[in-house]
Amino acid sequence: MKQTSIFDQNENNNAPLAYRVRPQNLQEFYGQKHILGPGKVLQELIDQDQLSSLIFWGPPGVGKTTLARIIAAQTKAHFLTFSAVTSSIKDIKKIMQEAEAAREMGEKTIVFVDEIHRFNKAQQDAFLPYVEKGSITLIGATTENPSFELNSALLSRCKVFVLHELQQVELIELLEHALNSSQGFPGLQIHIEHETLAEIAAFANGDGRNALNTLEMAVLNGKRDGRDVTIDQETLHMLLGKKSLRYDKHGEEHYNVISALHKSMRNSDVQAAIYWLSRMLDGGEDPLYVARRLVRFASEDIGLADTNALNVAVNVFQACQFLGMPECDVHLTEAVIYLALAPKSNAAYKARLAAKQDVHTYGNLPVPLQIRNAPTKLMGDLGYGKDYQYAHKSKDKLTSMETAPPEIKGHQYYEPTDQGKETRFKQRLEYIEQWHREH
Repeated sequence: MKQTSIFDQNENNNAPLAYRVRPQNLQEFYGQKHILGPGKVLQELIDQDQLSSLIFWGPPGVGKTTLARIIAAQTKAHFLTFSAVTSSIKDIKKIMQEAEAAREMGEKTIVFVDEIHRFNKAQQDAFLPYVEKGSITLIGATTENPSFELNSALLSRCKVFVLHELQQVELIELLEHALNSSQGFPGLQIHIEHETLAEIAAFANGDGRNALNTLEMAVLNGKRDGRDVTIDQETLHMLLGKKSLRYDKHGEEHYNVISALHKSMRNSDVQAAIYWLSRMLDGGEDPLYVARRLVRFASEDIGLADTNALNVAVNVFQACQFLGMPECDVHLTEAVIYLALAPKSNAAYKARLAAKQDVHTYGNLPVPLQIRNAPTKLMGDLGYGKDYQYAHKSKDKLTSMETAPPEIKGHQYYEPTDQGKETRFKQRLEYIEQWHREH
């Protein structure tokens, strides 16, 4: 926990570039045009000084902390920061009481909590009464979905703004601003082509801080001739290495990307499905997790429209067990292609849901006596197995015996489609239904 001035700018050139060129007003702020700018909701709230408590949700390096500082400066509020790691409940309550006293004197306090999702429930609850009374304006920043990470009571008192990753053109503008800023590289004349800046922006993957850190590293390692520093693509390529993908195997992005894979295959978009699979594998996902999801997809979305789909999925799962990554990547790609292009039917999945609903509605319906086994004399005397009809004795392998409880007689669970091989099952079902009508 620490109290800061609105912009505690460090003139020391050893401070990181991202810190030295941090925007001091909204005119210098890059990105987030969907909420900032003329007529945009956050801009209006700031301009009219009508801010409620806020949550900024977005990936790293998109300006969550900077935006909170700018808001504090523009609204002339005290700016306090909290650390979820080092702040105790006692610390929080002490500062909140000071903020309450300041409010009674007509002074506003903005409390900024970076990575607010790391606060435990008790810490979050400690803010509640002060947020509710308006003693403070809370601004929380998080890379995680606040619906899952924040207490519902606190979340209901905050307005959530989603911040997006920076577009490449915005990153290039940010880099050009850093090069032209008096706080950027004072005393140096930087020579860099636009194409090289664009490559840094592409490498940054939407992360402004990453872009600035890369630029600073390139300047430190550039070709120097007195005050002149030249950064060419050869120098840059030696520094960059492999771009790291933003993919959290245990966070929301994990679920977003597997959902994208599933829905791309369901939509028979084979190209998109291959891309999302590659995103997961290159992000370090467990191949067996992907393979298990493909096995599920084979029955949920293809089912009997292609009875080989499940075989392919199971075979690929076993191949992944044998080989592991990186060798099994081609097997997973093969399965994704097959499943994406296969005819689709969710009839089996819908049948399960419909029957499940009846189980919940009717409870434990008794098994009809005629299809119960009678291993003891007493059970036989009670009518177990009486009037049982053995289907193999009939020509059509069908009987008129009822096998369902009377409460659900006539309920239709499986309704086959006209997709792929499921037409055979549809024809067979129609024949069985016709036979029962005639007998």
